[in-house]
Order: sequence, then C-alpha cells, then structure tokens
Amino acid sequence: MPRGARRLPERCVELIAAAEAVIHAGDFFAASALEEVQALCPTVHAVHGNVDEEPLRRRLPAELEVEVGRGTVAITHDAGPAKGRLARLHRRFPGADAVVFGHSHLPLHETEGGFQIFNPGSPTERRRAPRPSMGLLEGTKSGLAFEHVWL
Repeated sequence: MPRGARRLPERCVELIAAAEAVIHAGDFFAASALEEVQALCPTVHAVHGNVDEEPLRRRLPAELEVEVGRGTVAITHDAGPAKGRLARLHRRFPGADAVVFGHSHLPLHETEGGFQIFNPGSPTERRRAPRPSMGLLEGTKSGLAFEHVWL
C-alpha cells in the first residue's frame, strides 16, 4: 500500500470498488491504508505484513483461510524461500486449494496437482517486478481462477 504521496492506481481503485471482496496479503503499513481499501470494498480478508505498524499487526491475523466459491484460499504474508515453496505451502495449508501470499511483491502464479500459489505483486511498490500489478480471483464451477492485472 502507498506510503507518503503514492496512491493506488485508478484501475486498481476501480477493480477494488467493483469486487465482492478483497484479499490482501499484508504490508498495508498503516491502518489508514486498510481503511482506504475498506471504504472501496467493505469485505476485506487480510493478514498483517512485516512492515505493518504494531496496532495493525495486533488487528490482523498472521494467517487466514476463506471460502471463495467452492474453494478454500489460505492467506499469509511471507511464504518463505522460492525453492520448494509450492510443496511447502501445500503442507502448511493442507485444507486449502490455493494460497495467496505477498512479501516479495513479485507477481507469481504456480500450480501443481490442482493446488495453486499466487502472489499478486503490488500496485504501489513493484520492486523488481516489471510493472505494478494486482490480482483477480474468481470462484468457478471448475475451481479457483487467478489472473494478474498489470497496472
């Protein structure tokens, strides 16, 4: 989320406002950023990140699981090292169909045997990603469908 003068890109604001719910994998930084997202879409499923202020860390859990359509999505901030990540997250969240995570701010979507991991990237702090991004998730009859949106 934005710090200082940075703001959410207009396309990001439009998508959040049109969403049924928001999944956020941490690094709001301040409660005001969480409240900005909640003003756009009141249903926010979120975990705290490593740079979040202490009051926000107390307000949000470290991990969360939510139902999306017919699937279960686990949410965590730091998914650990890239090597073995998909298998490790599958073991960590055995009841989930997918895990959404953040921390690196690098967009990623991997799948194996019907299990998925997804990092939407960041709309405000792209770091080493080619451009800012966010993700869309739809619960379909055939499962969970993730998509990156490049901003």
